[in-house]
Amino acid sequence: MELEAVVHRVREEFREMPGLRLTPAQATRLWGLETDTCRRVIDTLVAAAFLRWTPAGAITRAES
Repeated sequence: MELEAVVHRVREEFREMPGLRLTPAQATRLWGLETDTCRRVIDTLVAAAFLRWTPAGAITRAES
């Protein structure tokens, strides 16, 4: 699957589930991605200020 399409899908999942917090391992399993691909998706959304890292090492919406 193209990275842009996965980024879009993940963005929509976070919009649909306010308060969602996932560790990278949980995100990899939930989205059915390889570890490297999942990390690229997360990094893309963090760089776009859509997601942020929590102090516990999870990702969540930046607006949450």
